[in-house]
Amino acid sequence: MAARIKKGDRVVVIAGRDKGKVGEVLKVFPKEQRAIVQGVNLVKRHQRPTPRDPGGIVTKEAPIHLSNLAHIDPKDGKPTRIGFRFLEDGRKVRYAKRSGELIDR
Repeated sequence: MAARIKKGDRVVVIAGRDKGKVGEVLKVFPKEQRAIVQGVNLVKRHQRPTPRDPGGIVTKEAPIHLSNLAHIDPKDGKPTRIGFRFLEDGRKVRYAKRSGELIDR
């Protein structure tokens, strides 16, 4: 399966506890089909103190399943599906099916 969601993409959560939240993808785990999105799926963890970190209860992002994420259309900012097309120079790029706008830079 081709990578529809990549690091740096702007996505919106379409299902679950954080439905409607928008964020940037920080990391993708293709084998687990999960991604870490900035400010989404926040969990609290008890952190043991280390020499450089005071420890305590820290809030951080947990991975969220890719099926619960949708790309944001660059044109109107609404959720869109992703398609692939080949350019004249032979490059394979992603595009927003909603507006036809290219997503890959």
